Amino acid sequence: MPKLTIDGMEVTVEPGTSIIQAAEQLGIEVPRFCYHDKLSVPANCRMCLVEVEKSPKPVASCAMPCADGMNVFTKSPLAQKARKGVMEMLLVNHPLDCPICDQGGECDLQDQAVAYGFDRSRYREEKRAVKDKELGPLVKTVMTRCIHCTRCVRFGDEIAGVDDMGVLNRGEHLEIGTYVEQMVNSELSGNLIDVCPVGALTSKPYAFTARPWELRKVDSLDVFDAVGSNIRIDTRGGAVMRIQPRLNEEVNEEWISDKVRFSWDGLKQGRLDTPYVRKDGKLQAASWGEAFGAIADRIAGLSGQKMAAVVGDTADCEAIVALKDLMTALGCNAFECRTDGAQFDTSAPAGYLFNTTIAGLEDADAILLVGTNPRTEAALVNARIRKTWLAKRIKIGLIGEQCDLNYPVKYLGAGAETLEELAAGKGAFADVLKGAKNPVIILGMGALRRADGMAIHALARKVAATYNMVREDWNGFNLLHTAASRVGALMLGFTGGNLEKMPSAQMLYLLDCDDVPADKIGKDTFVIYQGHHGDKSAARADVILPGAAYTEKNATYVNTEGRVQTARQAVFPPGEAREDWKIIRALSEMLAKTLPYDDIAQVRARLAAVNPAFAEVNQPLKAEWKPFGAEGKADKAPFAVAVENFYQTDSVTRASKTMAACTASFVANATPAKTGT
Repeated sequence: MPKLTIDGMEVTVEPGTSIIQAAEQLGIEVPRFCYHDKLSVPANCRMCLVEVEKSPKPVASCAMPCADGMNVFTKSPLAQKARKGVMEMLLVNHPLDCPICDQGGECDLQDQAVAYGFDRSRYREEKRAVKDKELGPLVKTVMTRCIHCTRCVRFGDEIAGVDDMGVLNRGEHLEIGTYVEQMVNSELSGNLIDVCPVGALTSKPYAFTARPWELRKVDSLDVFDAVGSNIRIDTRGGAVMRIQPRLNEEVNEEWISDKVRFSWDGLKQGRLDTPYVRKDGKLQAASWGEAFGAIADRIAGLSGQKMAAVVGDTADCEAIVALKDLMTALGCNAFECRTDGAQFDTSAPAGYLFNTTIAGLEDADAILLVGTNPRTEAALVNARIRKTWLAKRIKIGLIGEQCDLNYPVKYLGAGAETLEELAAGKGAFADVLKGAKNPVIILGMGALRRADGMAIHALARKVAATYNMVREDWNGFNLLHTAASRVGALMLGFTGGNLEKMPSAQMLYLLDCDDVPADKIGKDTFVIYQGHHGDKSAARADVILPGAAYTEKNATYVNTEGRVQTARQAVFPPGEAREDWKIIRALSEMLAKTLPYDDIAQVRARLAAVNPAFAEVNQPLKAEWKPFGAEGKADKAPFAVAVENFYQTDSVTRASKTMAACTASFVANATPAKTGT
């Protein structure tokens, strides 16, 4: 292993480590623009120049591997002079836009110009101007500010898997843009804003709304899919202003999907801020006491066997356990969280978890996708698959609807017949799985939202057994969920009811649930809707209890891996709205079934008592491999798509004008599927 000296400090590094990486290990700052630790190294900005002993000229530290005995100087007069020259050249055409630039205050160019540049310019000629590009409703461009670091080009090609952007022309006329005029169609396009070190790419919805030093920053979680991406919510004056990614190498690395980044405007639209009670056929505003009283009067004397409760896709675990405790106290045993009608065995956790883990996909050498489109169902999982394919060129097979996944796949078939062939050791992809050391199967909701879901679940388990996907040191069986609340609810036992029969119950409690069709709910069914938006189910409700959105509560969520994570409250709920578990706790007192917890610490203790896994925060659940699924005849119908419109999947995104603009721009003009080998 090479041992070198940097600024008088010795360090031993792994072979292939660059000088800039070695300097970071020692805590030495080396300026950079084009270098990004998640992207390839182009070495084109030259800002990271350092002096290496016996080298005739400064060296680009991002592209120079460490050698044994190397002596490096990052603060020598030669290195400082080189950086000042580079900075002077970068600023030749850069406009003096800092007072009106949204990047101001968190701009790498600003910071490094102060730290490493001259205090004046010798350039007196006219600056160059570049025409702005139209990249869509999310990313705003001011291309005159571009310093040609090519981070955006490399991100699109390597991470997002879209080659829409590139470098055009040469010399003084060089610019970044799309080769033909088109928008960047990617579920991860907002990350272009983060990787851009200057103000050339900024957020279009956030433009001219706030400065970074005005914002209060709170850690939270993405609840619009089951990945559990770590995010940071920036607020000002009680309003969410923007949402940024938060580093978590095990889950989302440093990326987030466009849906969570830009849908924050939907948090302000169509909100429920006061209780409602239906009187004379019309919903009328009421007090909390009136709403609770209406519920108590209606269910008085009603048998628990005639009650049912359903939780939606964004419900938090505290609310789920509180609702289950209350309904159980009332004698109810009809619970369900699978609002999409998915049929799979919930008795064995290994059967409904993403056992390989998201980060573990990087160790896979063959992947079989069944009834899933991870690009729309879990964009960060799709990015991790692409990362694995890019590094090792693994073989990926697809059973289900053909779709463009931004990496080559071998299309195997449309439905269960193909899966049965593989389970029997036959088929075009069988040899690939047999020859793989760490094969993986990813089963999606598109294969399970049907009457034969249990049989499909069992077939997928047989495939895992046939190709030795589950061993002591490896578990390649994965169920990819689409709902943030799903795994947590399953871990709490909030399942087992017949969703088809539940809407006909005499009392139906819907918690953050807008997916039960109103036309299937009985005319005489008393419906309690607890949620934060006046979406689909609110119109059918007899009593509406206004809850808090995910940005407005301290909450626990479990992602598709079984990883327990906590989110913090960023803003307060509007009007009379309250946190969901507090509403249920207050209702329990009115119904003379008082729940035994008064603060969130006690509720979380209750979570851990129901399932000890809730005591292990930020650790994926390790489940024992047991048989699951049910033998049966599988339907020949092709597997459907679980998420048809990536941008509008719940009440918040449906209320978002930005997501509506994305739907109009991208979904209506969707690109045809691409397959290959």
